[in-house]
Amino acid sequence: MNSKEKVQAVLNHKEIEGIAVDFGATAVTGIHALAIENIRKHYGLEPKLVKIIEPYQMLGEVDEELMEIFDVDVVGLWSERNMFGIVQDNYKEFKTHWGQVVLVPGKMNTTVDTDGAFLVYAEGDTSYPASAKMPTMSYFFDAIIRQDPFVEAELKIEDNLEEFGLWTDHDIAYWKKQAESIKGTDKAVIANFGGTGLGDIALVPAMNLKHPKGIRDIVEWYVSTAKRKDFIMEIFEAQTDIALSNLKKAFQIAGNMIDAVYICGTDFGTQNSTFCSPITFQELYKPYYRKINDWIHENTSWKTFKHSCGAVENFMELFSDAGFDIINPVQINAKGMDPDLLKERHGQKLTFWGGGADTQKALPFLTPKEVKDHVIRNCEIFSKSGGFVFNAVHNVQANVPVENIIAMIDGLNEFNGRKNPFA
Repeated sequence: MNSKEKVQAVLNHKEIEGIAVDFGATAVTGIHALAIENIRKHYGLEPKLVKIIEPYQMLGEVDEELMEIFDVDVVGLWSERNMFGIVQDNYKEFKTHWGQVVLVPGKMNTTVDTDGAFLVYAEGDTSYPASAKMPTMSYFFDAIIRQDPFVEAELKIEDNLEEFGLWTDHDIAYWKKQAESIKGTDKAVIANFGGTGLGDIALVPAMNLKHPKGIRDIVEWYVSTAKRKDFIMEIFEAQTDIALSNLKKAFQIAGNMIDAVYICGTDFGTQNSTFCSPITFQELYKPYYRKINDWIHENTSWKTFKHSCGAVENFMELFSDAGFDIINPVQINAKGMDPDLLKERHGQKLTFWGGGADTQKALPFLTPKEVKDHVIRNCEIFSKSGGFVFNAVHNVQANVPVENIIAMIDGLNEFNGRKNPFA
């Protein structure tokens, strides 16, 4: 059974020997560039600069050597432009605050603020205000809120749709090239087409736009989900129609070479509760999720991927009812997110893509032996009857002790009965 067959089996809730693994296929299942460098050093791999595949979070490329180390089963198709609206090509060197030299897209232009922070600009255009900032003690960028004053009666849905457009001939040509790159692969494929993130708070500030209009302040957006619900629903309706048009083109291009598609990263959970009530989810989000997921399920074999951090056990049934097949990152340290409970209550309908290693309390702070035992235990729980793709709970962060990352890998290999070829 090759990687593609393994992932397809678990997505259809069939138990396999061992487990399927993803590291690096999406912006929420990745590894920070510093952690990548540390892993390479640990295994004595040839020194090379880490390529940044997602600069907002400073995620590094999981290359072929690392894919073999992690025994990765999934590859990702990524949009041409990153979170800052910059094309991911013509890489150049960039020295970080922590001293690591990495490779970033050629048009990713930065300046240094008065406090020493790095500033980055939408489309690399420094003639406009910066759209994100990396403080000197940080390992990733934070959005800069560029909220213009607005008059309530003059709000227009078009202003919050500027970044969601119908695919152009250029876009179609780009995705055709991406589809060519996966022909004949024995890996499962998850596509990150973009455009389907309804109210994803990471996208609301529009770091990819030079001068975003509409509601772009994060607090104002959350207020709007209660105060301007009809307005938000109009945005979601128009965005969904655009997304469906693009998804139809995507299927014409790639067909069922794709196994899963990343739909939305809107977080509904905090550490201990949820951002909204189940009723709000059903009224404000579910109709549009359902419209997207129904089209996908009626016309393709793709599985649909929903990311939501936090304590969302009481939303799992709602996610399933909205048509999602996959839940990530499975934040097992949040309130009510016990692995045994999740698998028992929701494992028949949902695939847990994540939850393999707690990135808040386990990976950074436990001993290597404790990490390894933690990983094996989670694999034992989540892998029963399929419905599990191993990943950590969200991205592996910069300063995780490399010994603990290796312990995570060792736990995976032990569970899978595999010898690490680089050990």
